[in-house]
Amino acid sequence: MALSIARRFNVFFLMAFMVSVLAACVTTERGGIASKADQAQVLETALLSARHYVHIGNWQAAKRHLKTAIEIDDSSAEVYEAMALVYQNTGEFEFAEQNYKKSINIDNGFSRVRNNYAAFLYQQQRYEEAVKQLVRVVADTFYNKRSNAYINLGQSYLQLAKLPEAEQAFYQAHLMASSNLALLFQLAEVNYRLEHFSQSQKYYDAYHSQVKQQSAPSLWLGIRLADKFGDNNAISSYTLALKNLYPESKEYLQYREIFNND
Repeated sequence: MALSIARRFNVFFLMAFMVSVLAACVTTERGGIASKADQAQVLETALLSARHYVHIGNWQAAKRHLKTAIEIDDSSAEVYEAMALVYQNTGEFEFAEQNYKKSINIDNGFSRVRNNYAAFLYQQQRYEEAVKQLVRVVADTFYNKRSNAYINLGQSYLQLAKLPEAEQAFYQAHLMASSNLALLFQLAEVNYRLEHFSQSQKYYDAYHSQVKQQSAPSLWLGIRLADKFGDNNAISSYTLALKNLYPESKEYLQYREIFNND
């Protein structure tokens, strides 16, 4: 997603990872059958190994460890989530969706996997379905990535041209993560599209005052806002920056088309 598309896992430092692997190698057998504690340790180690390989993009190694994990316990929501991410990144989208759904069916309150599944749906341009998942995620007040989920929700609403809903989602994210500069710009843009020009200008000024160099989209928004308020000096300044910094950008082409400027 412009969405914040997520395949990030909590990966332990290498030393902790190696300790876990070594610990798993020390097993106690009782009558030739490993104890439940031993199996739990092997499962944890297989999952940690899979997460490590997902993190570095070694999909085959990740699948090998996840296969081991499933053989030990086929009711782990985290295992199927990791498997879904592997298939998503190898372009096997049908298998990815199957594993996302398995993970959610096992643990209906697993907000992280719902957020990742929503990112997958967004990637597939299935925005209505992404919204349904994200509405569930943001309702989880204990989810530690809730502000990101609101951003993803806002992006999904934008794709559906539901501007008031998008603005509300971005605003909620802003309340939770006020230092996020990208959110300030997003709020300025969506308020402009809603024709809330004064509100858009407020967010734009807050954004502009904190960035070292504006992007082509932000300069283009600055030009349009300055035009609404008749600020010719700002129009000239932003136009010059847009022309010099991003002469090949679509925003500069839009400026030339709309303002009939050669």
